[in-house]
Amino acid sequence: MSDKTGFKGFDKDWKCNGFQYEVGKTYETKEDIKLCQKGFHFCENPLDVFGYYPPTESKFAEVEADKCSKEKSEDSKIVCSSLHIKAELSLQGIISAGVKFILDKVDWKNNKKSNTGYRSAATNTGNWSAATNTGERSAATNTGSQSAATNTGDWSAATNTGDWSAATNTGERSAATNTGNQSAATNTGSQSAATNTGNWSAATNTGEQSAATNTGSQSAAEVSGKDSIACGLGYKNKAKGAKNCWLVLVERKDDYTIKTVKAVKVDGKKIKADTWYELKNGKFVEVK
Repeated sequence: MSDKTGFKGFDKDWKCNGFQYEVGKTYETKEDIKLCQKGFHFCENPLDVFGYYPPTESKFAEVEADKCSKEKSEDSKIVCSSLHIKAELSLQGIISAGVKFILDKVDWKNNKKSNTGYRSAATNTGNWSAATNTGERSAATNTGSQSAATNTGDWSAATNTGDWSAATNTGERSAATNTGNQSAATNTGSQSAATNTGNWSAATNTGEQSAATNTGSQSAAEVSGKDSIACGLGYKNKAKGAKNCWLVLVERKDDYTIKTVKAVKVDGKKIKADTWYELKNGKFVEVK
């Protein structure tokens, strides 16, 4: 038994498997706990949460746990007897936590490829790895799961093909791309693109004139920079943006065939700023 911190997902009403939670409260049980059966569950890896509660229609929180079982799951899920819901996290917040978690786990001594010069390439094929560049016009690439590709220079590309990975850029006119499930692509520079093709993933941009795009199921695209576009092209996607940004969403049938495609400008009135929307019956509907 040991004290741990982690992350937990909930439905839109702060329920998990029908149990009602509330931020700031502590929940305890005196029953014997069993992984995936009895007790309070959470994940150590923030991105693992997307596998249980996708970013499209969920709430997320940082949690503190006590009296945890030593049982192991296929991912980082843990069961405990006491769980404190410490604070709510936004989608950007849990993505940032996911990137930090991955970077903290990386074997920096043996599995890091790093470049500081321009037009450089840093590549890793193993899991739990980090490829980083600080020069312009560079590429950071990972093919292993739970890895991080990071660029700080302009005109750069950060790419991951493994699941539970993070591709991040801080330079302008850059691209962050993930093809694995439950991954995060994020940009802070202007005129950049964050793209995910895996399911339960999140693409976010904070720079101006940028695009955040998802094609996987139950994923979320978010933009906060001026004149940017958030695109959700997969099944049950959602999108949100700052005022004067554009949202593009696809409505798909249960067999994943396209029902309709629509775009709308965030005018702050009919379509609210910084509010999640989904496409239902051909109309943009606020996700409550």
